[in-house]
Amino acid sequence: MKKIKNPTACIIIIGNEILSGRTIDTNKNYLCKELNIKGIDVIEVRVIKDNIKHIIDTVNQTRKKYDYIFTTGGIGPTHDDLTALSIAKAFKVKLVKNKKAIQILKKYYSSMKQPLNESREKMAFMPQGSQILYNPITKAAGFRIKNVFVMAGIPEIMIAMFKNIIKKIKHGTPDISKTILINSSETIIARDLFKIQNEFKEVEIGSYPFYTKTKKGVDIVLRSKNKNQIKQAANKIRNIIKFL
Repeated sequence: MKKIKNPTACIIIIGNEILSGRTIDTNKNYLCKELNIKGIDVIEVRVIKDNIKHIIDTVNQTRKKYDYIFTTGGIGPTHDDLTALSIAKAFKVKLVKNKKAIQILKKYYSSMKQPLNESREKMAFMPQGSQILYNPITKAAGFRIKNVFVMAGIPEIMIAMFKNIIKKIKHGTPDISKTILINSSETIIARDLFKIQNEFKEVEIGSYPFYTKTKKGVDIVLRSKNKNQIKQAANKIRNIIKFL
């Protein structure tokens, strides 16, 4: 069976508040889950500061390695929102006022009888050549430039943007997943798992111990795109468990 090659992705979480521990990031969990469902393999997740050089370096390193880059954070109206400027510099293009983005903001703030001040207008500036990513909640758009998708850091807004993105990009083949519970220590089965992993190259086998006050054990998780291999590997593990 020919091995299936899925699109690859890197997620870049941008924000000092994440690195300081002040804010718990939930975006990466959501994105990893949704991308895997669509058969897009997440290879890396990076968490970086609101720093122009860090953003430029990270975007340039990753966009050449992976099919899709998804960033969250740093596209708001304040002085420390540096993502749009940094990505313009990464692509060596100008940061310009996007006509469509500014029209959406004007209409939105006008409907609320509020002025489109300088801070709000800042959210319409994007790298030249970008396409806007519609934001149905606060109307301040994200953007796409080549294979880089730039989204808000606020989870509700990021999710709304991502739901539109995922409809338009190439998907792959999602993994089949099986979980086998072992009521024992993983040290008991570690050697056998090593042998089974070597035998079934197309199956990713993970061992995840858990401990509670009343119970301990191991979840053995098998993931693969090859239905036959995952079935055979699972049967071998079940046969071993019988003798534990």
